[in-house]
Amino acid sequence: MAKVLGIGGVFFVSPNPSRLAAWYRRVLGFEVEPWGGLAFEWQPSKTHLRATVWSPKPDAETFGPAKAPFMINLLVDDLDGLCRSLAKKRVKLDGAREDGEFGKFAWVVDPDGRRVELWEPPRRPRRVRRR
Repeated sequence: MAKVLGIGGVFFVSPNPSRLAAWYRRVLGFEVEPWGGLAFEWQPSKTHLRATVWSPKPDAETFGPAKAPFMINLLVDDLDGLCRSLAKKRVKLDGAREDGEFGKFAWVVDPDGRRVELWEPPRRPRRVRRR
């Protein structure tokens, strides 16, 4: 059965993502990447990249129709299987599924109106670019 493996990332709104990233870099030693966030890599895997992403955003556009100023990304082992399971439970996807360079994505909205991103990473490990 398809299942959630962990938290893939937390994405949130900041009025000034660059300033916030500089603070986290200076105060906590975050190695913020040119794309504006960083990935805490964990548990090496031969089949999937496993990481937790920290990423401030200038606005909530990427969070879809949700009203919360953040979005939770859940790492899943089989997005297709999980989508079939969601359909059986009459849970509708929020928008179209997407497949791309960073893996497969689908979204649902929880009962509190929070958008939850479901993410199956690419099959081959992919390192996040370092400066």
